Amino acid sequence: MSRTDAILRRLSALHPKLIDLSLDRILPLLADLGNPQEHLPPVIHVAGTNAKGSVIAYLRAFLEAAGSKVHVYNSPHLVRFNERIRLAGKLVGTRRLNAALEQVEAVNAGRPMTFFEITTATAFLLFAETRADYLLLETGMGGTYDTTNVVAHPLGEIITPIDLDHQGFLGNTIGEIAVSKAGIFKRGSKAVIGLQQEEGRVVLDRAARRLGIMPVWQGEDFHGSEQDGRLVYQDEAGLLDLPPPGLLGAHQFDNAALAIAAARHFALPVDADAFARGLRQVRWPARMTPLQSGPLRDLLGPDAELWLDGIHNAHGAAAVAATLRDLERSRPAPLVLIMGLMNTRPPAAVLAPFAGMAQQVFTLTIPGEPNAHKAAYIAGEARKAGFDARPMRSVTAALKAAAAVPGARVLICGSLYLAGAVLAQNKTPPD
Repeated sequence: MSRTDAILRRLSALHPKLIDLSLDRILPLLADLGNPQEHLPPVIHVAGTNAKGSVIAYLRAFLEAAGSKVHVYNSPHLVRFNERIRLAGKLVGTRRLNAALEQVEAVNAGRPMTFFEITTATAFLLFAETRADYLLLETGMGGTYDTTNVVAHPLGEIITPIDLDHQGFLGNTIGEIAVSKAGIFKRGSKAVIGLQQEEGRVVLDRAARRLGIMPVWQGEDFHGSEQDGRLVYQDEAGLLDLPPPGLLGAHQFDNAALAIAAARHFALPVDADAFARGLRQVRWPARMTPLQSGPLRDLLGPDAELWLDGIHNAHGAAAVAATLRDLERSRPAPLVLIMGLMNTRPPAAVLAPFAGMAQQVFTLTIPGEPNAHKAAYIAGEARKAGFDARPMRSVTAALKAAAAVPGARVLICGSLYLAGAVLAQNKTPPD
């Protein structure tokens, strides 16, 4: 076990629950650390159900293409915890991370604190100590009581599309979940809101108006779409004719447009050339990422494709299924799904968008995750839904089985935890 893992294990033991939404514990800890959340560069706070990471990836790419230094806070990580904290463009170094974690651990002095709370406090400390021009801050879950929601005066807020997810914590309807997401709004701030279902839109609009916010809305105040292979973006400031997003899928045109709108509405120093360079350079691992080399890829024949995506809910699955249909039109290939899911995700809902597409489904128990669905259960639910499904004991076994399908297009999906395990085993961690 590495020193980082040992520290993180100690921190995980500080609270009996992995998730306990509240600001009552984090605020005293931050005060004891000198309130680092009050000493951050301008903050763009991002909440929503889907596309948070992609929108942040675009914003980072735009700002860095324009010459800005950017902090980023994302979760969860895929392979190494360091991935959660990017300081002025680079992942935090292990030595510095360990020192900061131990400093926060000492100041906390054994008080009950969830893992996300104490690691977010560590991130704020590091962000405050390191000069940057902007901080792109992703919520962990929800909004109102999310640990990141301690920044009093963000530069702006972004709400990405809201859908059913984490119902046990955020509510059982789109409207209830939207109430939580809207909790990141701050009086008089600027806000940009992505495409929403009507129930969520009504809630967000009401919450914004109550705080004197006049958001800009995707589909009303700004538009972005694919035209002749290009991204054409338009708002009241004018039209931009840009290259297509570097991330794959029709939904990425929407995500890129949302990030462009935020950059323009928040008056970030990004011009058309920087937008174009950022769209070409953007990277976001495990989001319809092709694995083109590595020991896992080597288990498939040269005529096969191997893709990795961290989709973990029905909304994300629908977007990926649409991308696969586009790939099928350009190069027909039998689709094989390799899927593992956490036990908060109903297999039938995640599988439904792939009906009529997947020739075979191989299911996995996500390694090292006690709260994952068993492979046999996922396979059983998949068979009930009409899929040819079999449980497998490992990713390696699943890929060897997939290799028996000539020229297969293989997608490993269902969880970011599974995606991380795959990247580690394939020896291709994010950088």
